[in-house]
Amino acid sequence: MLTFAHLWMFILLPLPWLLRAILPARRKSVAAVRVPFGDRLRAAIGKESTTQAVRSDRRSIIPALAWIMIVTALARPQWLEPAVSKNFPTRDLLLLVDLSGSMRQEDFTNAAGNKIDRLTAVKEVLGDFLERREGDRVGLVVFGDAPFLQSPFSTDLSLSRKLLDETAIGMAGPRTAFGDAIGLGISLFEESDAPAKTIIALTDGNDTKSQVPPVEAARIARDRDIRIHTVAIGDPTTTGEERLDEAALRGVASTGGGRYFFAADRQNLTGIYAELDKIETKQVQTISHRPRRDLFHWLVIAALLISFIEKAVQTLGAFRTQAARQTTGRVRVHPRTGKLEVMS
Repeated sequence: MLTFAHLWMFILLPLPWLLRAILPARRKSVAAVRVPFGDRLRAAIGKESTTQAVRSDRRSIIPALAWIMIVTALARPQWLEPAVSKNFPTRDLLLLVDLSGSMRQEDFTNAAGNKIDRLTAVKEVLGDFLERREGDRVGLVVFGDAPFLQSPFSTDLSLSRKLLDETAIGMAGPRTAFGDAIGLGISLFEESDAPAKTIIALTDGNDTKSQVPPVEAARIARDRDIRIHTVAIGDPTTTGEERLDEAALRGVASTGGGRYFFAADRQNLTGIYAELDKIETKQVQTISHRPRRDLFHWLVIAALLISFIEKAVQTLGAFRTQAARQTTGRVRVHPRTGKLEVMS
């Protein structure tokens, strides 16, 4: 669509004609000779004068056209391109995934009905969850004896899922440092300027390795406006170091302003992440604009071009007129008839 950035410039269009009407015409003094046969002389050269007047009227069209182009260029014509939109994420979502040895337990069933270990079930469910988070920046932290950043915050969800699939049980150590994983997540959020910050933590055991208690880490996260949801999987009746500490996970979720979920099988785990998808709704800030392509330079080039052509035509016409005058005979009075005639 064509538009003008300075539409008011068109009020300058009638300016030359107004100045011509208001200001007095320029006076040009020309030497003249009085002769008694002026009427006959005027009649003899009248055809040439008429031709010159017609040429003068034609020549005034070119400056008028050039002026119109210049004023239009000053109005800055622009062509509006189709709208371009860009989405900015308004939520940073960090996933904490437990890779301790207890994740080897094959007490989950996949969609095909086959027995799979807990981590494989988590990968399948989390992968589907990631696909629905378009518009969020998602990061991934895995933890065992210590937490490790597996994937930084990114809107490239396919990369996040690929890095999730590359995780393996025990790659971070056999024990569980849940509190330290929350602490690493808090430090990652320090460089985040997203309005909403959320941690979703998944574990199947109790904290046996952290230097900072999970509830204390959750309290620090809450003070920094970071919400924490906890998802527990596995058998709550397990004892020893691999027992599921539901009380601690509930305390982390309550302190972190989130919710606690327990998944006994893959179906429950899928339902939990579907519920989390509803709680942590996607929020996307869309900024759109229509690029403007300036066209004024084409009008300036066209005005200069027709002006150059006009000057070239005038120069060529002057040369032709001068050559014609040199070949034209003189005007004299016929001795018998007394009429003016042109001598060749």
